[in-house]
Amino acid sequence: MTPAEQQQRAERFLALHRPGEPLLIPNPWDAGSAKVLASLGYEALATTSSGHAATLGRLDGSVTREEAIAHAATIVAATHLPVSADLENAFGDEPAAVAQTIELALGAGLAGCSVEDFSGDGDGPIYDLALARERVAAAAEVAHAGPVHLVLTGRAENHLHGRDDLADTIARLQAYQEAGADVLYAPGLTRSEDIRQVVTSVDLPVNVLARAGAPSVSELAALGVSRISVGGAFAFAALGALVEAARELRDEGTYAYTERTAFGVRTAREAFGA
Repeated sequence: MTPAEQQQRAERFLALHRPGEPLLIPNPWDAGSAKVLASLGYEALATTSSGHAATLGRLDGSVTREEAIAHAATIVAATHLPVSADLENAFGDEPAAVAQTIELALGAGLAGCSVEDFSGDGDGPIYDLALARERVAAAAEVAHAGPVHLVLTGRAENHLHGRDDLADTIARLQAYQEAGADVLYAPGLTRSEDIRQVVTSVDLPVNVLARAGAPSVSELAALGVSRISVGGAFAFAALGALVEAARELRDEGTYAYTERTAFGVRTAREAFGA
């Protein structure tokens, strides 16, 4: 992919973020699922760190930077769609490490990426705000310096790690906006009033994680949300279907699961071009 082609994807990706008309961005976990999702008419894709880790038989947070970048490049190459990468905390605490990760993301052909403020430290799971802002600023400096304007999402992780402090979350998102992020994201929010307050407190597009208890797509649209992602949900839904089929075969000795395979095979053939 040439820089011009990558920039076209990045421009298209950013243009899809329209408040009140949220971009539905599913998260494939391999090239096959990326192709299937593209065949269903989705306009952009995003990687999932937990889904990717599951394909390697690992838990979220155990993938290396090199593995994450290689995986992102695989998803990019699978379709013509813009792809944003879940880069976790950018695989380093210091801003310089974050900048290096964004350089690698640009080299993978991505249209966007996200950087979160989860430190991975059990005693202090969220970076101090000053450092978190510096990290986003370092990412933005690299993401926006060259011929490709990588769409940078700044993530505030409070609500996934037991810190239900909406005021702090908003302060963080505002800081990431000032630091140069293009999109803002606080995964874990499910209350409409909280989501509305986030949307009205910032000037950038806001992403919301689709999860149990969250408002519906139409309700999120009415709240002014610009993007809705699913994280690892599709990957683990597929894994759940595998477990159900395997248990049926082992415990019941029946094959009702095969009733769903014809649809899956047909979908795969259409998506894979066979």
